[in-house]
Amino acid sequence: MLVTAYLAIIFLLALCVGLELTARRLTPPQATPTAVANPAFRRFQSIFLRAYLLALWADWLQGPYLYKLYRHYSFLESQIAILYVCGLAACVLFAPFSGWLLQALGRRQTCLLFCLSYSACCLTKLSRDYFVLIVGRILGGLSTSLLATAFEAWYVHRHVDVHDFPKEWIPSTFTKAANWNHGLAVGAGLIANLLAEWLHLGPVAPFLLAVPCLGCCGWVVLTDWGKEEAEGGPEGDKQTPLLGTPNGGVAHLSAKVRFSRSCHEGLRCLLSDKRVMLLGGVQALFESVLYIFVFLWTPVLDPHGPPLGIIFSCLMAASMVGSLLYRLATSTRYRLQPGHVLCLAVLMAFFSFFMLTFSTAPGQPRPHESFLAFLLLELACGLYFPAVSFLQGRVIPEEKRAGVLAWFRLPLHLLACLGLLALHGEVSGTGGGEGGGGTRHMFGGCAVMMLAALMAVVSLFTLGRNDTDLRLEGSRGEGEMY
Repeated sequence: MLVTAYLAIIFLLALCVGLELTARRLTPPQATPTAVANPAFRRFQSIFLRAYLLALWADWLQGPYLYKLYRHYSFLESQIAILYVCGLAACVLFAPFSGWLLQALGRRQTCLLFCLSYSACCLTKLSRDYFVLIVGRILGGLSTSLLATAFEAWYVHRHVDVHDFPKEWIPSTFTKAANWNHGLAVGAGLIANLLAEWLHLGPVAPFLLAVPCLGCCGWVVLTDWGKEEAEGGPEGDKQTPLLGTPNGGVAHLSAKVRFSRSCHEGLRCLLSDKRVMLLGGVQALFESVLYIFVFLWTPVLDPHGPPLGIIFSCLMAASMVGSLLYRLATSTRYRLQPGHVLCLAVLMAFFSFFMLTFSTAPGQPRPHESFLAFLLLELACGLYFPAVSFLQGRVIPEEKRAGVLAWFRLPLHLLACLGLLALHGEVSGTGGGEGGGGTRHMFGGCAVMMLAALMAVVSLFTLGRNDTDLRLEGSRGEGEMY
């Protein structure tokens, strides 16, 4: 597995470079966008990305060795499953709470809270006490919710309400962040491997490195963002007064009313449009099994001695390959529809889990086949996320998107928690662990969920056979696409 991992990362990175060059060659030359030529926008974008990318880097550093750290502390697989469930449950509980914090504290202060809570989460990894680690997972759930909402909320508010830049420029910033995100994920795996294995600092080292990264992120938010707000004029970051102000109670009530209204409108949109319902079903099924995969990939491969940081980088590089293939497939040359790409991604994920039900048979593990299946799953993820994002943007009205996505995430996290709890019960009941039947059964369950997601995608295609909202603009043969 050691040689396989190093050969795989070299091959995948070379493939990424080749696909990127091909994509640039196929992209027709365009005039310099107004956003790129605007120095005020470029400065504002740079200030935001400095903090946001540091936050993403700190988040990725914690990916490769989380399970390994818990095993290093001699916890059983069933105990580790409960720790993961605590993190997922915290995401469910804190998702609405994070929106309330944005209203109560303000956007920039909520980003600072993210830096503090995630740093505390990382520092809990120094303890071998199970209760302390549970607290750390809860803090991690809070931090994940804040990372998904607070930074984007600050940027969009400053972009639209303060600087009055065109809304059409917003995607350029998050496209740039997404492009950097893949590279940061691959680099995080390499750095984590360097610390944990090459320098023999142990699996806790990447978590400790994340703390100064979060400190730097907090410093940028405190200083650069503070200067940006000071230069922005009297219109500041706050939407509502703080608790200590005379109108604090009214502000918090207003925040609750806004959140309740958003959820109500999101639910009404979900129930009134069958396309939204089907798309939500696909997202809940697909992304819930990804949480289960995040838990299981380490116990499947670790007994065979691979460098986990390099394996993690391989998985992230495979995801990058998928996103580049999506970019090529939907280019003006090939014009493949995002709906077709989504169907292909779900089919690939199903095939990946189907392979894993055989490669993880008790007493007959085949780690190389399992590694290949994991790479195929990450490749499917790289195709899935831009495709589903495109369809969400077309199907869900912008003013109702936050509420609808909040309802999407609820079954997503619940399904993941139920899966991990089922694995916990099976492992506890059989005394199994790595190589036991519980892992194989869980992969079989994931394959069934992918089959259900595939049926939902087909139903969405059938329903939207002549729906131009589900297609790229300028495509030919629109009546025959579905």
